[in-house]
Amino acid sequence: MTRVVTMLLLLASLGAADQASAGPCDAPENDQFDFWLGSWDVTAGGKVVGHNTIAKIQGGCTVAEDYRAATGPYVGRSFNWWDPVASRWHQVWVDSGGTRLQMTGGLQEGSMVMTGDRTRQGQLISDRITWTPKPDGTVRQHWEVSEDGGLTWGTLFDGVYTRSEP
Repeated sequence: MTRVVTMLLLLASLGAADQASAGPCDAPENDQFDFWLGSWDVTAGGKVVGHNTIAKIQGGCTVAEDYRAATGPYVGRSFNWWDPVASRWHQVWVDSGGTRLQMTGGLQEGSMVMTGDRTRQGQLISDRITWTPKPDGTVRQHWEVSEDGGLTWGTLFDGVYTRSEP
């Protein structure tokens, strides 16, 4: 009996040690957006429209995006993180054009899909952005908007991310 109790205590302490050594963002879900990490040239309609750098920051807890247009002063930044309590991803996007997005979502059939609502000039706008990794190493970003509560969707941006030098 003493051996059984000793063995159970040993196993329990090993399990506690594993949990104690795990970081707050070590859950596998924190890696679901890793396909987007890196430096990218962003094209739309075959033309380079911007450059994007995506990196994990804050001990791997946050995926940070820094976007700059290929021409002009337009820039934007997003912060993306896995929320283990809500079991979903969050994104906050802010750009130099005044757009502010707050979206939530997660993986759907291999694509990261996030949705959210915002107000533009007093009108409710629904946003849905889908990031899809492709077999050739590129990532497609498809940004759709709806002005009727999600009944119909139109494309705002359809771009391809191709790896570039940092």
